Amino acid sequence: MPQRQTHSRRALLEREAELVAVDEALSELSGLGPDGSENPGAGRRGGLLAFAGSAGLGKTTLLAEVRRRATDHGCTVLSARGGDQEQQVAFHVARQLLQPQLAGESEHEIKARLGSWYGIVGPALGLCTAEGAAPDPQGLRDGLDWVLTHLAVQRAPVVLVLDDAHWADPQSLNWLAAFAPRADDLALLIVVAYRPDELPAGAESFRGLPGRAGHRPIGLEPLTEAAIGRLVRDSVGEHAADDFCRECWAVTAGNPFEAVELAARLRDRGVTPDGSSTHLLRDLAATATGQGLAGRLDRLGPSAVRLAWAAAVLGTEVPPGLAADVAGLGREEAADCADRLREARILTGSRTLEFVHPLIATAVYRAIPGAVRVALHGQAAWSVVDAGLGPSAAARHLLETHPEGDPWAVGLLRAAARETLRAGAPETARSYLGRALREPPQDADRAAVLYELGCSSQLLEPSVTVNHLRAALEEPISDPALRDGIVFRLSQSLAHSDRLSEAAEVVAHAARTATSARTRLRMQAEQFMWDAFRADEPDSPGRSRRLTRLAERLTGRDLTERYIIGLRAWDATLRGEHISTVLRHAGRALEGGLPWADEDWGFEVPTLVAMTYIYADRPERAEELFAEGIADFERHGWRGAHLSFGLLLLGYVRCRQGRLDQAEELARDGLRLAERVGRGTPVQWYAVAVLIHVLLARGRVAQATALAADYDFREPFPAAVTFPDAQAVHGELLLARGLYEEAAAELAAVGGRLDPRGMRNPAWCPWQLHLALAQAHVVPERARHTALDAVARARQYGAGSAIGHALLVAAEVSDGPERLKLLTEAVTHLEASPPAHLLAAALVAHGVALREAGRPAEAADRLRMGLRTAQRCAADGTADSARTELAPIAAAEGTAC
Repeated sequence: MPQRQTHSRRALLEREAELVAVDEALSELSGLGPDGSENPGAGRRGGLLAFAGSAGLGKTTLLAEVRRRATDHGCTVLSARGGDQEQQVAFHVARQLLQPQLAGESEHEIKARLGSWYGIVGPALGLCTAEGAAPDPQGLRDGLDWVLTHLAVQRAPVVLVLDDAHWADPQSLNWLAAFAPRADDLALLIVVAYRPDELPAGAESFRGLPGRAGHRPIGLEPLTEAAIGRLVRDSVGEHAADDFCRECWAVTAGNPFEAVELAARLRDRGVTPDGSSTHLLRDLAATATGQGLAGRLDRLGPSAVRLAWAAAVLGTEVPPGLAADVAGLGREEAADCADRLREARILTGSRTLEFVHPLIATAVYRAIPGAVRVALHGQAAWSVVDAGLGPSAAARHLLETHPEGDPWAVGLLRAAARETLRAGAPETARSYLGRALREPPQDADRAAVLYELGCSSQLLEPSVTVNHLRAALEEPISDPALRDGIVFRLSQSLAHSDRLSEAAEVVAHAARTATSARTRLRMQAEQFMWDAFRADEPDSPGRSRRLTRLAERLTGRDLTERYIIGLRAWDATLRGEHISTVLRHAGRALEGGLPWADEDWGFEVPTLVAMTYIYADRPERAEELFAEGIADFERHGWRGAHLSFGLLLLGYVRCRQGRLDQAEELARDGLRLAERVGRGTPVQWYAVAVLIHVLLARGRVAQATALAADYDFREPFPAAVTFPDAQAVHGELLLARGLYEEAAAELAAVGGRLDPRGMRNPAWCPWQLHLALAQAHVVPERARHTALDAVARARQYGAGSAIGHALLVAAEVSDGPERLKLLTEAVTHLEASPPAHLLAAALVAHGVALREAGRPAEAADRLRMGLRTAQRCAADGTADSARTELAPIAAAEGTAC
């Protein structure tokens, strides 16, 4: 990356402490001593080193010295700089850092190096054109993490240098802020410099990062009077008078940049450096920036002014030909002007043009008259496109122009938004589309722009997406496919905002008004899906009957039909129809395939079909389907809510197999990903509910209670049907805590919500089983009836795990011979079923019942078998119960439990 000129070592005066910190960091990173000698046995340690200071205090010069010393230590150096004009260019800094490391390699070699991350990070780094669905922001960050980690390992030791971090684009800055703590564990030193008062609002996490100097950056102070005197004498001669040097320090306030520029002016003008000239200093100092710079620039002629203005508009690393085009100059005239600007210490560089210092760039840009600046940005957009740099490079200039109703501008902004969105920067895409809407677009295009704007906001603010899409539907739409797309996205956004009834109504209205049979069927599929998730559906039995009739007529010839058939399988699961019916429809839905990562269809139905196999005691098939879905999510870079759901439900599968330690690990991974999506989101509710369920299965009630308190897991619960049901899990937690009356009330409310809807399957929501256990303590006369009704429902469904679980609970609220009979049957069913933790509980309960029946030898066998089973599946609470029951038997036998 081209760097700003560093004129002399003189600018490093009074930076000894900073350079000591740099040398110590480089020594620890490289395993070399400060003098570059080998340091045997020294390990490599990275970290973060931050420098902060106001403009002109020498941050860039210091970082140039960091790069030089890093090279001397044998380090690989990655370098980038934020730019005032490039803050709205997504991943501008990330590209500067990483793209040069892949320069010179063929596309085949880059693909081989990046592997599965190529299609995810490639568009963001400018390595390839974005195709297919966009990665979510978290997936893209994970990809960038992998690339930087790979470089840090393969090319260690590595020094990453970022100058002017306050001007870095938000995407790059947020990524680096999240990645920086990992540098401690790599041979990677991250060195940044920024103006603390100019860090953007979204970069507070960056400001607070702990670094090698503790929790604060190393602050750069103005130079002392002695140091400024040294700078002046190095420029004009040792004969400079003390009072003259003191005045130079006063007029520059110890700012190194201003002092160097003042010294250059003094030398160029041949000013006598004594008391007779001190009255000139303030005016000469003003020529470095502000009005003084404008006057100095004017004296170079109008053509030079136009070239400087063009360079200021274009930003950093400006190709001379592009600057000439924007300025309206011929190539020879532009080259002559560039020479004059270099001689005047305004511009530097030859292959690309740079301002000598950002302060000069800022002053030149602000000096451009408003109307001229707008016109230059407009011309820059045209010139950038003509130069083949693409819509994204041009779009930032259109953001600075006035709306004129120009279809070309609208088209370019839409194209840039598509590129940027698929590269993983929805915030930037939204800004481009918002500007396109203000242009404004022609009436025929307005709905499409609103639709695209809504899509760009979906991951950020679903409620805002809803507003844009509703507005789009109010516009005239001639393209049926566009209207269908708007309706689908609107329903999806409403559902993801926990407004399921509105989501269902949107697609229901579209189905009623559809003129195409296939469109009507697609909208019906969407309505069936959102209705299936609604906890407040007004006519669930009627919807089930309609779905049953429709699914029986369909053959599964296309995705719409397979989705409807898959929904029929899920509805049969909720209603507790026999597993043979459930599995028949699930198999039909999967015959032609159900994509997990299709933007136009969502992942809900494939998830529901996979869940049918969980409850029907086919966990291996459910695992296969979830593994396929997780692989699809990761391949597309969907590593936020989608991957969190996938891991959570895979953990739920493991839980229902009795693999509780693995279930807890997956659930915690899912919760960690859900935290990155945001607190209070639907995926977080799922995560907390699943983890509490797993912890209770392990007997870890205190941990589950603390988790519920940390996440405020209580009413109001989501309006969506979840698995496991969130309110039922809360009731289960109350039961485990011994709050029997509260548990009974909570679980009865679950039944009052689900039974009228025909959702009667205890395999999916065992609310009756937990209610019976709570009733045994508060209204024991009802407990047995509640449990036996659950047994009947489980037998109707036909899954051995559901029957065994229901029989186990029925036994718990029964006594005498009936208790033993129920437990014997429960063990028989559970021995042939996946959930080992339920089998362990049944074996322990059966052992206790056998002991009470006077059959101690059989009881001991059952208890020991229950203990071994509980230990294998990490059911700690059940294992403790088994040990307690075995203790007197072991004592009598003189053996260990």
